[in-house]
Amino acid sequence: MALTPLQTLLMILAVAAGTQITRWLPFWLFPENRRPPAWTAWLSRVLPAATMGLLVVYCLKDVSWTASPYGAPELLSVAAVALLHRWRGNVLLSIAGGTALYMVLVQAVFV
Repeated sequence: MALTPLQTLLMILAVAAGTQITRWLPFWLFPENRRPPAWTAWLSRVLPAATMGLLVVYCLKDVSWTASPYGAPELLSVAAVALLHRWRGNVLLSIAGGTALYMVLVQAVFV
């Protein structure tokens, strides 16, 4: 399906407007000279842990715990992520290290 030049322009403008609104909205809702509502402070405390828990559940949801290799690559990779993060406190290193270990395990070790 080909778009006309007008449709293309309107699509670009809609995407640009949506991007700008999402960038400006927090500054409009929570100006610098006012204290943010209590619920935003609560969300900033609980959302990081909730997000990490959700990601762990999502990553492990399709693991077959009753068939070989019984989730070993996934559990080893989760442990590596936790240990790397505990050791260095670097999110990028933790994610990259756990992903690299998982790829090596599923492609070379647990074939």
